[in-house]
Amino acid sequence: MKALLITVAGLSSRFSESLGRACLKCIYYEDGPHETLLYQMMHQNNEFDCYIIVGGFRYQELTEYVGTYLHDFGERIVLVENKAYEKYGSGYSLYLGIQEAIRCGCDELIFAEGDLYVDRASFTRIYHAERNVITASREPILAKKAVAFYFNEQQHIRYIYDTSHSSLEIKEPFLGIFNSGQIWKFTDKERISDAFSAISESGWQGTNLTFIQKYFEGLTDKDYEIVNFETWINCNTISDYRKIYKRGLGNENT
Repeated sequence: MKALLITVAGLSSRFSESLGRACLKCIYYEDGPHETLLYQMMHQNNEFDCYIIVGGFRYQELTEYVGTYLHDFGERIVLVENKAYEKYGSGYSLYLGIQEAIRCGCDELIFAEGDLYVDRASFTRIYHAERNVITASREPILAKKAVAFYFNEQQHIRYIYDTSHSSLEIKEPFLGIFNSGQIWKFTDKERISDAFSAISESGWQGTNLTFIQKYFEGLTDKDYEIVNFETWINCNTISDYRKIYKRGLGNENT
């Protein structure tokens, strides 16, 4: 069973501030309800056995949007509510989503953060990959918005992110650093379960990188591939959104 997990529980604070009002950015649109980040990500591929969406902030609006505009997926959509979205970090949304994926008997899982626009060709490559996948973008690595990963001298993958969006720090020599594309593919069912079980309750209350680091820990380059997105936009503000839809990029995925 293949599942797509999308987390959209966060407060969308930077987006709401740029818009001038509170808004759940994954379902925001200007010209039509098909021009949302969630609609685009859901329609990257319609062959998943299960689509898990973890919401929290403005959850009722999310459920109404899903029921009205994503009805073509039918019972393959599983909505999960993160009631602790204000208390805990992104890791808890991932916890709830993986918990549901394990319950459903998922063999392969693609996890995508819900504030992204990516090109369909790159996503298709991820979908068909036989190995695990780490993604990267060609955007500059800026502490105020980037999730980065690097390879240390032992060629181990390490992820770094600053929740305050102020600075990034690497405390060891490294061979290369990349801007994460914030989409991952996990192909080892047992490894998903083992990594999930190995993280403490407090560990799940931080960022989702705790699980990702745990899953990829010890893997070699024979166990995964890196997919570089041709088009990648992390939608933090209304200007980011308009880069997609005012330039017609969203038409690629409709």
